[in-house]
Amino acid sequence: MNKPLISKAFIANSVTSMNIFCGFMSIIYTSQNNFKYAAIFIITAAIFDTLDGIVARLLDTTSRFGVELDSLSDVVSFGAAPSFLIYKAYAFQFGPWGILLSACILIFGALRLARFNVMTEDLKTKGDFTGLPIPLAAITMTLLFFSFYREGRIIDPISYIVTPLIILLSILMVSKIRYSALPKLKDRKFKEKIFLFVILIAALILTIITNGQTLFFIFLSVILFGILRHFYYMITGKKFENGSGN
Repeated sequence: MNKPLISKAFIANSVTSMNIFCGFMSIIYTSQNNFKYAAIFIITAAIFDTLDGIVARLLDTTSRFGVELDSLSDVVSFGAAPSFLIYKAYAFQFGPWGILLSACILIFGALRLARFNVMTEDLKTKGDFTGLPIPLAAITMTLLFFSFYREGRIIDPISYIVTPLIILLSILMVSKIRYSALPKLKDRKFKEKIFLFVILIAALILTIITNGQTLFFIFLSVILFGILRHFYYMITGKKFENGSGN
């Protein structure tokens, strides 16, 4: 039997590579002070990050190599790219402290991904996540800068929450608080991937058309929902449902 000219794994890994490419493009646009395009490429990277999982499952090519490549891509697109955006658009004014503040998303995101990789056992089954997923943290910060950056600064009163939000997101990524890509989806796994992919496409379109302000508060609400849910289960003593993920 003749082997296919392009392997299934190559197709899936090519989609993942587009995630890395979008992260690199975001860094380029940030270096040129074009923060709108930088933000759009981070959101586009999230679309490819979701799409690679869909492709891998359709082609049945899920592998340890794919998991590692996906994490390396996430470090670039959802760690380095948003951290550089934060520094150039906001944190540069704080000098060395601004560098440390900007690096939080990158450093804590990398720690979160490393923990995920060592804890992942079944590559084909993912439930809820322990700690805030790095794409969710990155998109939230990206939407903030896309929506509220005007004439060289973050507009008030949003400017007062930038630093606390960076710190909160960083801590949440390495916390024990459980999150899912979308809260309380009944049918996870592959159908969740498809649904999330469609939502991200719609989010990108709405971000461009409506300037993304509503989307920022939606993503922020998802994050706060996870915190409130965690404390609810802790206070009531109930066990978290479907806690099989990492």
